Amino acid sequence: MNAAVLVLDVGMRPLRVEPWQRAICDLFLGKVEVVEYSRDRTIQGATREWPLPSVVRIVRHFKREKIRVKFSRINIYARDSFTCQYCGTRCVSEDLTFDHVVPRSRGGRTTWENVVSCCVPCNRAKADRTPAEAGVRLRSRPRKPTYLPSITVRLSSPNIPAEWAPYWTITLDG
Repeated sequence: MNAAVLVLDVGMRPLRVEPWQRAICDLFLGKVEVVEYSRDRTIQGATREWPLPSVVRIVRHFKREKIRVKFSRINIYARDSFTCQYCGTRCVSEDLTFDHVVPRSRGGRTTWENVVSCCVPCNRAKADRTPAEAGVRLRSRPRKPTYLPSITVRLSSPNIPAEWAPYWTITLDG
């Protein structure tokens, strides 16, 4: 069975979507409480069936740990909001590359402070030059994020369980 559970924070705001198995573990550990059960899915036990949680709420506030944000292509794109840092075009990840502001051939390193999201046409135009030499300007100065960038997963209406509707407060197709 492939079912997801909506996890709400203490204030009843959507926090994440997780597999039902993790939600069940958190439920037995006392970390979450069930807000809504699925109307059409159950968990088959050895002797009986239980309703599958569809929406759960975290029981208490938690202190966020300082996390080390991993340098990766997707985290660069998320940090830059999937936007070319030269022309400002918003792209899907397949249409983005990342560009070294100071080219590697000139001693530029692959670090948070020297790599930006870039569309393919701008990357070709800039080539092996600095932004000043190529006549382009950066939209924002690249920095190492102090948080884990979040990536929005778009769900189409038929895929969203009915039980989530009262808690889903964001536009899904934005």
